[in-house]
Amino acid sequence: METFFGKDFINGPFVLFSTQHWIAILGIILVGTLIILTQRRSTPQQRLKIRWVMAIILVVNESTWQIRNLSIGEWTFQTTLPLHLCSVLVWLCAYMLVSKNKLIYEFAYLIGIAGALQAVLTPDLGQYAFPHYRYFQVFVSHGLIIISALYMTLVEGYCPTWGSVKRVAIYGNIYFLFVFVLNFIIGSNYLFIAHKPETASLLDVLPPWPYYLVIIELLAAFFILLFYSPFAIKDKIKK
Repeated sequence: METFFGKDFINGPFVLFSTQHWIAILGIILVGTLIILTQRRSTPQQRLKIRWVMAIILVVNESTWQIRNLSIGEWTFQTTLPLHLCSVLVWLCAYMLVSKNKLIYEFAYLIGIAGALQAVLTPDLGQYAFPHYRYFQVFVSHGLIIISALYMTLVEGYCPTWGSVKRVAIYGNIYFLFVFVLNFIIGSNYLFIAHKPETASLLDVLPPWPYYLVIIELLAAFFILLFYSPFAIKDKIKK
């Protein structure tokens, strides 16, 4: 158990696009495809059960991460508050799955998929490789954010509108500014907007701070419009 949950892990560090990384990526694709294909023909009662299962996994997965950090003395206001995009979406997606909340769906689909995908491709794991708990925690949480958003789209029939795009852009930037100020006050780096992460990430190819913040804004706008585009095209064809 010490090897699985411990603070120090001797079998690391995690290597990007190693065998264990590809297994995690393919596992997310396989599980997501299986859930969506099987549930598209299921009854409303069966779909409700699946949504509850995914929601419970999200909550338990994130809760055990918080408890683990507390137990080894690594929980801090500067690093462990659920303020990163995907940390917030873990809790919101859990609520979305059981309540079918459409506003949360808009954020999960339009920006959550892109954010979680970035985390799956370049996970912030550091020394924690397979089979450490952190390895599973990261891929389960981010994988389920992607699966949850696609599930609500492809199984429950939800779809974003142009109004969704505007809401995500406005409220997303308000949250961005809130976290920016909070980072300055408490010395944190939530959303990685105070500086680039210490571990390898897609931000490494961008210019230094603060210039990469502008590119992040542009990329966010690009992905929001990209994920909305199939529905915009569909609506245009209908008209």
